[in-house]
Amino acid sequence: MIATDVTPVPPPADMAPGDVELLDVAQRLLSKVWVAGRHEVATALRTPDGAIHTGVHLEGSCRRSSICAEGVALGAARGALAPDAPLTVDSVVSVQIKPAGRFRIIAPCGVCRELISDYSPQTRVWITTVDGAVTAMAAIDLLPEKSRRAW
Repeated sequence: MIATDVTPVPPPADMAPGDVELLDVAQRLLSKVWVAGRHEVATALRTPDGAIHTGVHLEGSCRRSSICAEGVALGAARGALAPDAPLTVDSVVSVQIKPAGRFRIIAPCGVCRELISDYSPQTRVWITTVDGAVTAMAAIDLLPEKSRRAW
């Protein structure tokens, strides 16, 4: 499969223009770097200052060394902030290429849900539900009964 031949996922009607931009950025990034089994997910997120930060999934030879795209993007966002500034994220969009040659919006894994909600619980996270609908949820709502930690 050539990643440039992948059909983009259409943005849902209720996705704000800024989040459509994140979707486009994530799809373009994954088109550029996709390698089956190595780089299969890309994330774009926006911080309150309007900056967009991206990340790419890095698969390791022993799965435990793998790093999710969301964590890479969060680290990039944190690195761009002043030392005393808190990491706050407005929106997150992650995409993957389906075997049928189409992009899809995916929900963060459980570890990334924890990570996003630890730093910015009200972040709007776009997901595809089990019914196939694309919707946004607050990061904290992706983890019912999450214990809250004071940093």
